[in-house]
Amino acid sequence: MKKLIELYNRTFGLLNHLDIPALLAARLYVAWVFFKSGLTKLNDWESTLLLFEYEYAVPVLDHVSAAYLATAGELILPVLLALGLFTRKAAIGLFIVNYVAVISLEDIPAAALYLHYVWGLMLIANIIWGAGKLGADKFLKIK
Repeated sequence: MKKLIELYNRTFGLLNHLDIPALLAARLYVAWVFFKSGLTKLNDWESTLLLFEYEYAVPVLDHVSAAYLATAGELILPVLLALGLFTRKAAIGLFIVNYVAVISLEDIPAAALYLHYVWGLMLIANIIWGAGKLGADKFLKIK
């Protein structure tokens, strides 16, 4: 029985090391998705303003403010997230951007909605565990 437990611990103990690449992969993937979206908004600003005015029903904010905030959030926060700098704050900010994107689109296709769920879960992992060992937070000792 002792040998079986040792084999189990050796085998599944290796999984303890997967948190480092998993958190890094989640950070980089979500950062890439949102940064790319921010660049798209920036590259065609007139269309972005029209979308925020007529397509997106962002609560509380006027469409111009919402467009500026969303674009800034999608360009600045992903860089911080990818670097692992102020990871939890950047992940919270992107989670809010993601949430507002979901609630502001009335007719969001199911496939797009599920992607937003996946991104939200990846962001929650980074909110809970931070950047891990491969982030600037670790080197700068930022909590």
